[in-house]
Amino acid sequence: MSAIDFSDPAIIASLTEALTAAGVDGLEISRPDGQLRIVISGEGGARISSTKPTPRAPRTGPVVVKAPIAGHFSVEHPATSAAPQTLPRSVSDADILGFIRIGHVLLPLRAGRSGVLTKLLAEPGALIGFGDPLFEIEFSS
Repeated sequence: MSAIDFSDPAIIASLTEALTAAGVDGLEISRPDGQLRIVISGEGGARISSTKPTPRAPRTGPVVVKAPIAGHFSVEHPATSAAPQTLPRSVSDADILGFIRIGHVLLPLRAGRSGVLTKLLAEPGALIGFGDPLFEIEFSS
């Protein structure tokens, strides 16, 4: 039996639908190579978080923020009407830089490091794969 690919948007969407239909509040899957958490809200929506251990690079040169999962890339939350932010701009490690949409679920993309967001490497609305480069952050000196 082969391992299930928990980075596949179709698998995550199927799991989310099955959990919703079964009336389950959520699911958390932890493995040495990462973690997947799906939380079902009372309104039929879901929140997904996925983490993979990321080695820390030395604080020199830019760091590329990569997609933790496959889906459709968005820089802004679809429910906001705020004007897109211009680059370059300062970011903290907890800032949300964008989202990956998998069906009706949005996965927030956090900077993970403080610095200056200098480049957008993926086209908004594009279908992206696991590990695709999305942003470039340079460390403040």
